[in-house]
Amino acid sequence: MSNLLYLVHRLPYPPNKGDKVRSYHLLKHLAAKHRVFLGTFIDDPADEEYLDATRAFCADMHVARLDPRVAKLLSLRGLFNRQALSLPYYDNAGLQAWVDRTLASRNIDAALIFSSVMAAFVRKAPHLPTLVDFVDVDSLKWTQYADNHRWPLSWLYRREGQRLLAFERSVAARAERSFFVTEGETDLFRGLAPECATKVEAMCNGVDADYFSPRHPLPSPFQADELPLVFTGAMDYWPNIDAVNWFATEMLPRLLQDWPSARFYIVGRSPTPAVQALTGAHVVVTGTVPDVRPYLQHAAVVVAPLRLARGVQNKILEAMAMGMPVVASQECSTAIDATPERDFLTAASAAEFVAQVNAMLRERARAREIGAAARRQVVARYSWGAHLAVIDRYLRS
Repeated sequence: MSNLLYLVHRLPYPPNKGDKVRSYHLLKHLAAKHRVFLGTFIDDPADEEYLDATRAFCADMHVARLDPRVAKLLSLRGLFNRQALSLPYYDNAGLQAWVDRTLASRNIDAALIFSSVMAAFVRKAPHLPTLVDFVDVDSLKWTQYADNHRWPLSWLYRREGQRLLAFERSVAARAERSFFVTEGETDLFRGLAPECATKVEAMCNGVDADYFSPRHPLPSPFQADELPLVFTGAMDYWPNIDAVNWFATEMLPRLLQDWPSARFYIVGRSPTPAVQALTGAHVVVTGTVPDVRPYLQHAAVVVAPLRLARGVQNKILEAMAMGMPVVASQECSTAIDATPERDFLTAASAAEFVAQVNAMLRERARAREIGAAARRQVVARYSWGAHLAVIDRYLRS
């Protein structure tokens, strides 16, 4: 059993959004064999009630409060010192002091960094064995944002992509091992940071197929006379915002021509004003729900029209685990270890997306077959324990 310092940019509980699903299961995996010293942030006051549940996994825990509005203003300091803005965004003296004390007094054997920005807190410990879970190549996400915005945001996002990549490369060069969520992301980073090519590997996402299972009958949240098309995800995240806007404006009107009872459900926490503005006769924005599974279980089709996707989308795995037919954009479907047309459907354009959703609504027997195949594939290929065991070989027993 080792003493592990685990630094995460957001409280890894509850597992109700993509990054927290992965960071929570990693915490649970580590705590089963090691003493975990967790340093993290809370950026949503609603997470305060989960501190005791998180602390149960830890030998010690420090939680820093982060106000996203204040942090965004403070992050502008990076413009004056050539930093990526993401670094001063998470700068916190209290968390830094706790990390320093923990390293000095707790005989820490290794550090596990979740999200590259948290590596800044161990800069003063150059000899500490460090593992980094990058998850995705975050720097490329900012570059993609730049391509989809006008100046001055395009300039700011492109600058962030460049500066953050430089930081990611320095972190990976120092780390004993670094991990990405798919082989594709791993190969992408190897191309961007060839000096780190031999020190990175994939550690894929999983899904709790016992929890996300069609075997648990749940009451429907929908009206009996509607045809629910469902999207799930954190709705303050730009790729998700872009996805639901694209679907609501480009695809839903075409679908309503054949399916006038169709209703698009946007299910997820923290919807922005832009998302809330989509609300109408055929669009429902739920905000936070206590359990996403009823929305998946009773959907006619689950849609994932993400054009700015990085890595494996947990929302797709969860829907597949529920045995539901999923139509996903090609941008996010390539990361899923499953067979298109057998386990899920893909689309490269709005027109293709409409055609695939239409097919699932018309061919209900085929939709059920695809849902059943999806469930089988997730059970066979996406066990959390099997995927996270990759990290064990780099930790002392």
